[in-house]
Amino acid sequence: MARAPVLQLSDISLTFGGNPVFDGLSLVVQEGDRVALVGRNGSGKSTLMKVMAGLVETDRGSRVLGPGITVGYMEQDPDLSGFETLGDFAASQLDAAESYKVDMVAEGLKFDPSTPVATASGGERRRAALAKLLAEAPGLMLLDEPTNHLDIEAIAWLEEELRLTKTAFVLISHDRAFLNHLTRATLWIDRGEVRRQEQGFEAFEEWRDKIWDEEDQQRHKLNRKIKAEARWAVEGISARRKRNMGRVRALQDLRAERASQIKRQGTAAMELEVAEKSGKRVVEADHISKSFGDRVIVRDFSIKVARGDRIAFVGPNGAGKTTLLKMLTGEMGPDTGTIKLGTKLDMAVFDQTRSNIREDLTLWEAMTSDKEISVSGKADQVMVRGTPKHVVGYLKDFLFSEAQARAPVASLSGGEKARLLLAKIMAKPSNVLVLDEPTNDLDIETLDLLQELLTDFEGTVLLVSHDRDFIDRVATQTVAVPGDGSATLYAGGWSDYLAQRGDSGFSSEKPHVKAATKPEAKAEKPAQKTAPAKSGLSFTEKHRLEALPAEIERLEAEITKLGELLADPELFTREPVKFKKATEMLSQRQEALMAAEEEWLTLEEKNSDA
Repeated sequence: MARAPVLQLSDISLTFGGNPVFDGLSLVVQEGDRVALVGRNGSGKSTLMKVMAGLVETDRGSRVLGPGITVGYMEQDPDLSGFETLGDFAASQLDAAESYKVDMVAEGLKFDPSTPVATASGGERRRAALAKLLAEAPGLMLLDEPTNHLDIEAIAWLEEELRLTKTAFVLISHDRAFLNHLTRATLWIDRGEVRRQEQGFEAFEEWRDKIWDEEDQQRHKLNRKIKAEARWAVEGISARRKRNMGRVRALQDLRAERASQIKRQGTAAMELEVAEKSGKRVVEADHISKSFGDRVIVRDFSIKVARGDRIAFVGPNGAGKTTLLKMLTGEMGPDTGTIKLGTKLDMAVFDQTRSNIREDLTLWEAMTSDKEISVSGKADQVMVRGTPKHVVGYLKDFLFSEAQARAPVASLSGGEKARLLLAKIMAKPSNVLVLDEPTNDLDIETLDLLQELLTDFEGTVLLVSHDRDFIDRVATQTVAVPGDGSATLYAGGWSDYLAQRGDSGFSSEKPHVKAATKPEAKAEKPAQKTAPAKSGLSFTEKHRLEALPAEIERLEAEITKLGELLADPELFTREPVKFKKATEMLSQRQEALMAAEEEWLTLEEKNSDA
C-alpha cells in the first residue's frame, strides 16, 4: 500500500557565499519514514534539515507539506531567549492541559524543567529543545544530533521512544548504534548531491563504497579515453586538420568534464606516534574515595592500569566519570586512599569542554601559541612528531582550508573544534591518551579513523564516552560509574559489560561491589550477582518486579491524561492532527500497560511459588 508523502522538496537550489550547496535537489519523506541523514562534516546536513523545516529560504524550488502535517525541528544550538525556565521553553507551544508531556519527557531525558535558562548548560538547553519536540509530537520530526550531551541511559530512553513512535522522522547522528537500531532508509549528501536508499544505516557503508567504486571506474575510463584522444591529437591531427576539428573539440569537452568533477573529501590525515615506552604500571589506585560535600563521587575504589590497557569509563551524566579520570591522571587528589603514577608517562589530554583551545584565537594562533608544539622563533611552524611543519600544511591534514586557518576558533562547528584539538594532541608523541568525550560532533569517517588509530596505539588509553559502538570497538575493559559512589571494573566493552551485568543499564539500587584490580578477577562477579536468590527470582527479575508498580502507575497516569484530552468533543474537528497523535499515544500506552501488568503477574507468581 502506497504511503502518503508528508514532505516533498522539488528542484531546490541554494547558494551561500557564491558556492552552491544544493542544485536541483528533490526528495520525498513519506508516512512512517525513519530516515538517517548522513554526510561529511560541512556537507550541508544541517542546512538541508533547515530547508526541510522551512527555516531557510531557497533560491529556487518548492517545499510542500502533506495535509495537516506539522514539522518539528530540534536544532543543535536552540534559542531560548525570552523564556525564564527550560520548562517554559519546552511547553511554549502546548496548551496548559498538555504541559504534563514536558514533565514526562524531562524524566526520560534527565533534566529539570524548572532550571533557569540563564544558568542552564549547553547540554541542558539541547535536552529542553528535544523535550519540546517530543512533547509537541509533530507529523514530521527533524532531529539534528539529538544524542549529543545525553548519557547512555537517556540515549536508550530516547531510542525506545523513537522505536515506538509511528511519526516520520529524519535523524542526523554520529552514534552508529543509535542509527543502526532506528533507521529504515538513508539520505546521503555527497558533494551537493542527495541520494536515497531504502535501507537503514547498517547498509550505508556498503552502498557508499559501491557507488565510489563505480565512480572510480568511470573516472579511470574517462582518463584512458582522454589519454588516447590526446595522443591522436599530437600524432595525427596535422594531416587531417580541417576534417577532425570536431574530434579536437570532443577532447576539450572530455577534459572539461573531468575538470568539473568534484573531488571527494578525504579523511583527516591523523596519526598517533607512541613516545618512549612507559613503565609497565601506568596507574595504581588503592582504596580511593572522593566526595564533594554530602555527595559521594567514588568510594573505596581500586584499580591497576597496565601499559597497553584501553579502559572506558561509562555512567550517567554527573556520576563522576571525569572526576575519577582526573584523579587517576594525577590532576586531582583523592580524599582517602593512594594513587601512584608510573614512570616515563607522556600524557595527551582531550578535554570534553575544549578548554585547551581559546575561542578568541585564530586556528593559526591556537596552534603556534602552544609552547609544547610551536617552533621557537618561527610564528608559522609547529613541531609535528619531531619534524617542523608549516602550520597551514598541518591544518590541511585535518581538513581545514587556508582561509579557515586565519578564522577565529569561535567560528568553527563542534566537529571542527574536535578535529582542531585532535590536531594539537597528535602533534607530539605520547604514551597515555586521556580522552573525555572525544566522539561528540565527529562525522562517521573521522570516528572510524580515530577508532583504528586507538586500536593500533601501543600506549594506554583512558576513555570517557557515551558512544556504545565506539566503546565496543576500542575498550578492552570498562569501568561502570552509576553515580551511587560505586565503581566496578568489567572485562571488554559496552556489550560485554551488559552481558556480565545481566541487564540493560545502570541502577542506583545496585549494591556496591568493590572494583577488581584485574579484569580476570572481575569476570567472575556477574555469576555471583545473577545467581538465583531465595525468592526464586534472578537479580534482574527481582529488580524488575520492584520497578514495575511505579511503571504501571506512570502509564495509568498518562492514559488518564490522554483520556481527558480526547474527551473534548470538539478536538477532532478543531485539531485533527492532535486528535490523531493523542489517539496513537493512548493506544501505545494501553498496550504497554497490558504488557507491564502481565509481566508483573508472571514475576509475582514465580516469586510466590519459590
